[in-house]
Parts: sequence; structure tokens; C-alpha cells
Amino acid sequence: MALDQSNLKKLRDVVGAENVLTSREDLIPYAFDGTAAMKEMPGGVVFAVSTEQISAVLKLANDTETPVVTRGSGTGLSGGSVPAADCIVLCTVKMGAILEVDAANLTMTVEPGVTTIQIAEAAEKAGLFYPPDPGSMKISTIGGNVAENSGGLRGLKYGVTRNYVMGMEVVLPNSEVMWLGNKCVKDVAGFSLKDVMIGSEGTLGVITKVLLRLIPKPAAKKTMVATFDAMDAAAQTVSDIIAAQIIPCTLEFLDRTTIHCVEDFAKIGLPLDCEALLLMETDGHPAAVAEEASKMEELAKANRAKEVRVAKDDAEATQLATARRSAFSALARLAPTIILEDATVPRSELAHMIRFVAEVAKKYDLKIGTFGHMGDGNLHPTFLTDERNESEIHRVHEAFKEIFDEAIRLGGTITGEHGIGIAKKEFLPKFAGAAQMRVMRELRKALDPKSILNPGKMFD
Repeated sequence: MALDQSNLKKLRDVVGAENVLTSREDLIPYAFDGTAAMKEMPGGVVFAVSTEQISAVLKLANDTETPVVTRGSGTGLSGGSVPAADCIVLCTVKMGAILEVDAANLTMTVEPGVTTIQIAEAAEKAGLFYPPDPGSMKISTIGGNVAENSGGLRGLKYGVTRNYVMGMEVVLPNSEVMWLGNKCVKDVAGFSLKDVMIGSEGTLGVITKVLLRLIPKPAAKKTMVATFDAMDAAAQTVSDIIAAQIIPCTLEFLDRTTIHCVEDFAKIGLPLDCEALLLMETDGHPAAVAEEASKMEELAKANRAKEVRVAKDDAEATQLATARRSAFSALARLAPTIILEDATVPRSELAHMIRFVAEVAKKYDLKIGTFGHMGDGNLHPTFLTDERNESEIHRVHEAFKEIFDEAIRLGGTITGEHGIGIAKKEFLPKFAGAAQMRVMRELRKALDPKSILNPGKMFD
């Protein structure tokens, strides 16, 4: 059902007629995000270009109790930006300005539509470094990164998006605008509301500006690829590296299925005669990099690595990292539908969890590729399926139930970086417990009493 004509007129008055989409043909691309098998038609799409416009849109939505789903590039993998039926999709991609790079304070201020790669490049131009690097960094926007608390390949050493947000401007559902945080390294005045907003998946407010922390650029780095005949050997190598008190910049893995898909897709000469591959990268002071790289190579060989290949230059290192980032896209070529998850367990449980995922896939007769951030225990079991096959999709759902239950049993979590959205909200109560669920519901109700922002996400 289309939005009420009087409300459409008001929206056009606020943002301009050219920034409001209502025809079915125009709305279809906004009916889904990167999550498989989830879609819903919105009532309209609104492109805002300023905080004032977003405030006016939310005032209208709050007054008329019209649901609003905020959207960046739509790369999310938990259904977080899938529209609610007949809602307003509030798209922030046109708010794409880098407002300030403050080298003296090691900060950058940006609008929500700036892509992650643009932030990284602007930081590098200033001789600085922005570490968060989600797999979709070339197109994902910082507003979505903050809303989902996105991770990435460098999360093991450098942390996730939360660790680099010093402040933000947020518009509340009632249209009020508030600024949270500042450029001070230390600030304990009042509740840390910015940390409440980070990872809130668009349910508490709309982010309109972000103040980011930057760090000095590492002086050197070294990238290596180790291959193994068994996934357990790769997992043990990771455990041994961490036990040796080495925290690499990147410690990623691919299983056999994913290796073959990535090589077929990227054609960079990955070895195909192995069951597991580790992508290892260390960075920092040149002497420390050389020492850590040598030790990691030694540990990999002690765990019967078939080969340890060292990237000969930055170009090859970038090529290897890019190949790893392409895992999701590469697997997508094998089946009509791929469903990628991100169960996370303590690192000591990695080998067990990898075996468990393989057993579950076999139990339900499903094809799977597994890759992920082995250094921080974040696995991406990816089922290759077809959403038109109802029986198979049911088996996929049952398989994920078992995977999430096992992750919780092992002291892990149902999501390390993708968020809850629609895809995992049925699993949240078991993970979070009754008291935490009650507090989250009450907080959400306090900030959004009419439930206009991203309704149906995280919990009903």
C-alpha cells in the first residue's frame, strides 16, 4: 500500500520531489538488503541530505505513527534494513561528506553516507590509519557500520567499529537532535549514550554525523598464507599463535570449498590441494613485524603446514586480502541462494565448532562453505541453497538452530558482527536471558514509545 498522499506531499516539501521514490519499479531495489530470502515492499523511499531534513521526516513519521527504516547501502546480512511493510525507507547515502580530518587530535568527522573505503583513504592521505575493514568496505557506509557495530579482517588486533567512535550526532524518533561524545580521549560525564547507539541497528535513533578516532599508520607489515591438510591443524596454529602472545593484524581462514570458489573467482594462484588456508598478517615496527612473522611461520610448520607463502610486496598482500574479502561473492556463484552467518565462540573452542558445523551440514544434507576470522573465533558458516526449495530452506533453518545453540553452550554468541535484525531475533532471548531482554525492551520503549524506528527488528 502506498503512503498517504498528504504525507507524501509533506515529505516532498521537506526533501524535494526528486528525493522521494514511490513507483513500484523504483521501490523494488529497496525491498531487500544483503540478507538472503528476505524482502518487503516499502511505502516510499526518502533521500535526506541534512540533519534538519531527517529531523523533519522523523517528526512527520512520529506524528502519523508511520514506520521508518533507515538505510545506507543495504549490505547488511541480518535483515536489519529490510523494510517494514509500507514504511518510509530513509536513505542516507546522499549524506556523503567528509566534514573534517583533524590530524592534531587524530579524528575525522563524517556524514553517515561516507563509505568505509573513503574513510580509510582519507585517513591514509593524512598519514593516519582507520582500521575497521568489513568485507563490504568498498560500498558499506559508516552510518550502517556504526548501527551494526561492524567488524572486519583486522578486528583481532584493532577491534571493531565501536573502538573508533568518539562521538556522533543522532536524531531521536521524536525529531530531537543530540550530540554524544567529543574529541576528548577521556570523558566519563553521565551515561555513555553513544555506546548505547552503537550496534542498536537503527532502532533507537538515526545517526547523522560520526566523529571517528584515527591512529598512526603502522610502519611495516608482512602477509603470509599457510595451507594445511586438516582444519584442526589450522585451528591449532591459531591457538598456538595467540598462546605465544602474538596478536596479528589479520588471522583469517578458508575451508576447501571456499578456497576453490575464491580461486575460481579471483584467479590469484591460491593452492588448491589443501583442506584449510590461513591468511596471516602482522604489522607495526619493522623489527617486531619480522620477529612475529618468523614465529608465526615456525608455528604453522610445527602444525604440519604444507606450505607457508610470504607475500613478496604490498601489491600481493593486498591481492591476498582482497581475495579473502571476496569469499562471500565467490560462494554466491555456486547456488541461487547463499545464507551466511557469523556464530562466534571462544578461540579455545574453534576446532570443535568447525567440526560441529561440518557435522550439522552432513546431518541435514546441506552444502556448506566455511570461512571467517579465526583469530577472534568468528566463524562464517555459509549454506549454499535455493530459497525456492522450501524443504531445503527448512533444513537450513534447523541446522542454524543447532549451530547457534552449540555456540551459546560453548560460551559464544549468535552474532559476532552481522547483528540480530530479523534473521536472528528468535535466538536472542536464549542468548540474552530474561533480564537483559526486559532492559532492552524498556530502553527501546523509552526512546521510541510509538515504535516507529525499524519495527520488528531485534525483537518484536
